[in-house]
Amino acid sequence: MHMTLAEFVEMAAYLLALINPASKIFVLSTMKPPYTWRALRTVAVKSTLAAFVILCVLTVAGNAVLHKIFNVEIFSLNVAGGIVLFIVGLTAVQQGRFYDARLYRRTADISIVPLAAPLIAGPGTITATLSYSAQRGVIVTIAALSCALAINLVCMIFSLAIGRALNRVNATGPLVRITGLVVCAVAVQMILNGLSVWLSQSLPAAQ
Repeated sequence: MHMTLAEFVEMAAYLLALINPASKIFVLSTMKPPYTWRALRTVAVKSTLAAFVILCVLTVAGNAVLHKIFNVEIFSLNVAGGIVLFIVGLTAVQQGRFYDARLYRRTADISIVPLAAPLIAGPGTITATLSYSAQRGVIVTIAALSCALAINLVCMIFSLAIGRALNRVNATGPLVRITGLVVCAVAVQMILNGLSVWLSQSLPAAQ
């Protein structure tokens, strides 16, 4: 399917917004004891590769699995993913964090859980990649996803420096809450898009 560069950039930017680098910066920059540079790089690369594999598998086989095994339409996944993503964003707005620290603070290796899933390969990202693969094709979706993950990886690698800079101006809390509000807005739009497709398909059938 033909796609302009502007459309591709918009697609990659949307996926990057769903991946939400700010949440990863907050998690990695507040770990106790702090990561060394080598450990931080290892965690960032490992979590990114794990998330990439998860999302690629779902991009390639997800639509077939949804339709043939679970009989679930994309618009239903949009609504369900939007609801879950809204809860994540609302947690950030209310509590100033994208995850429950009590669940992970005693985990030695957080690269798979919670970084790879659900913080990178979360409900919003999964829903978006499935939708894009159906609309735009698998190759374009994986290419846009790769760009978004690469930018997120850079943010994760430099999360300690970014976190220190934000703490100097007391900007970490406000940034997390603002980003959470944006996540809530994206989630609402996902729900509205799913409902719109459902209505467009259901009303002609009812008539």
